[in-house]
Amino acid sequence: MDSPEAEASTHSERREDTAPSTSNTSGQGQDGPTKPKNASLKRTNGKPTNAKAKKHKHARVSRPAQLDYTVHQGEDMLLVISSSTSQYNGSAWTPAKNGSKKKKLTKGKVKAKQIKKKKKKTVRAMPKLTNKSVPIEKEESNLFVPQKAKDHRWGQSLPEEVLISIFQMVVVQDGAVPFLCRAGRVCRLWNAAASSPVLWRKVTVGHCWIAPGKSQLPKTEKKIKDTFNWLAQNRFSQLRDFSLCHWSKNVTYAVEVVAQFCPHLCSLKLSYCTGLTAAAFHTLALHSRFLQSMNLQYSEFQVEGLLEYLENHGSQIKQMLFTHGVKNGRLLPAITRGNCPDLELLEVTTKLDSKDCELTVCIQALQMACPKLKTFRMLNVRPLHKTMRNGADSSLGFPLLEELCIATTSFSYMTDKDLLDILFGSTRLRVLDLRGCSRITASGLTTLPCLELECLFWGQYFNSNVGLPSPKTGLHMVTQKWSRTLQQLDIANQLFSGEDMEMAMSHLAHATEADTLRSLNLTGTRITPPALRPVIGQMSALSYLNLSSCRYLPRGLKRIYRGQEDIRQLLDKLE
Repeated sequence: MDSPEAEASTHSERREDTAPSTSNTSGQGQDGPTKPKNASLKRTNGKPTNAKAKKHKHARVSRPAQLDYTVHQGEDMLLVISSSTSQYNGSAWTPAKNGSKKKKLTKGKVKAKQIKKKKKKTVRAMPKLTNKSVPIEKEESNLFVPQKAKDHRWGQSLPEEVLISIFQMVVVQDGAVPFLCRAGRVCRLWNAAASSPVLWRKVTVGHCWIAPGKSQLPKTEKKIKDTFNWLAQNRFSQLRDFSLCHWSKNVTYAVEVVAQFCPHLCSLKLSYCTGLTAAAFHTLALHSRFLQSMNLQYSEFQVEGLLEYLENHGSQIKQMLFTHGVKNGRLLPAITRGNCPDLELLEVTTKLDSKDCELTVCIQALQMACPKLKTFRMLNVRPLHKTMRNGADSSLGFPLLEELCIATTSFSYMTDKDLLDILFGSTRLRVLDLRGCSRITASGLTTLPCLELECLFWGQYFNSNVGLPSPKTGLHMVTQKWSRTLQQLDIANQLFSGEDMEMAMSHLAHATEADTLRSLNLTGTRITPPALRPVIGQMSALSYLNLSSCRYLPRGLKRIYRGQEDIRQLLDKLE
């Protein structure tokens, strides 16, 4: 019988009920005369007492509406909304003070009964207030939190064009595979968007189900073939660029399927793949009429099949990239014979652990065979120049060449004369990478015909300098020639004198177009604070500066600086 009364009473009334029991412990032998009397009162009253109890419960539940805030239940949280303009301010019920309660309760049982009757009278008056407050509370809640039907299927209500644009951003960053394959399994709308041929123009396929080097079971191999065949037939209708990486089996099958079902194929890249046979090149010759770029770096293939393809269809190839080795040493001579007259990019590399880095090349024959060459790279290769037997000489050179890279991690035989033989007709050169070419001098660079060079990489990164002469003067002539156009300059470990470094930096600082330089690598040089101060102060666009291992700088300044703010702080330290 106590539980209904406890649920119907407020926190202030619970204090009043406990007060008589604590005050009567010293004068009476029974501790709880109040509870039996309350119980007897409810028994004698009968049914009317039950009705009153229900009213008490209804009145107490509606009491939170009297406060200056409302509580609403959202999707996964409770919203407590305050109302500074509540019409109930000042009208809410407030309990009496504790001091007056105790004085009235200590006068006896009769006064305690009278207090409870008065309390019940106040409780009877409360439902009138709460009944009126219910509709007002709903009106106020609608003002603060409008209840709207939430649609949790927003991903299925987007326009397909918007979803394709979102997928395009992901494809550009992470590639089409496996993202589009997984997104197509979400719902029908996502499947339709992921099936758009626009998203499948550039595809890179890497490891499939197994790690590289591990054997494939027959079931796994069949699954790979079926999946790849389905992708080619249902997704690759507008494929332009296709890359296959780290495949040791089924490489010929993949290339043949792509050639048959992708009529718009323009670029083919095989990276660290093995087992490419002549049949794949034959299929490319039959079906891929728009193929212009072939990248076969770090992959094993049958050289005879590629040579046959270049002899018959080399006129459509504009970009050729391969790794130099013993097996494919006949590729570069085939190109110099004129099999690729429209070639624009030629890149020859070697593995870093390869011992066969020397490559014999006839520059004059290459200039005559590829007059449209724009990019010529020989990475980690030591070219050995060979003269033509008939004594013919190319009078044009590479007139369209924009980038020449002869970088190596060890050393190079390249001299000033060899460099001039390559670039004597290249007036449009923008990028020149001579890292490791220690025999190139500053005077040799100044004789080049290019006048708008933007990037010069001339750092020395090999460990030993024994027997390799290093230039000591002339850097100021190089910076004076290209001070207006240089955007990146790398002269790491070049042992120029301090006076020469100061003159070279002054030419860069006093150029008419002072905001062209973006990157400057001076690691290991003899740069000094007076020589460094003007170039940093004038080049406001400089965002990369490497001063590590500079022996003439204070110890705290020998580091790499990234960002214009970091470089401005360095300028304050130099001053």
